[in-house]
Amino acid sequence: MPDNRNRKRPIQVKFFVDEKEQALIKKKMEQAGIENMSAYIRKMVIDGYVVKLDLPELRELTLRMKSISNSENQIAKRVNSTGNIYEADIEEIKKNQEEIYEGIRKILTSLSKIE
Repeated sequence: MPDNRNRKRPIQVKFFVDEKEQALIKKKMEQAGIENMSAYIRKMVIDGYVVKLDLPELRELTLRMKSISNSENQIAKRVNSTGNIYEADIEEIKKNQEEIYEGIRKILTSLSKIE
């Protein structure tokens, strides 16, 4: 029998499933993006659920925010060098803020649908 005293989790728990149940567990692990069956089962038993967030809106917003940041840095450099800010710059900043707000709203709407 192996010595489990040095393991982080020294207590082993066993249970049995049939082929159909095993296939279902593996399918749900795959859907959750978890490869370690022990980790998946432990998470499900302790917390009762596993949530996999796939928010393309978040990736899209992150990319857009990088672009907006670059644009606003260019405006800041121009303002610092000339001492002038133009109406077009202010309008661009307002438009960028509205895009960020709309992106956040989409993400929050997606998150609110999670059960």
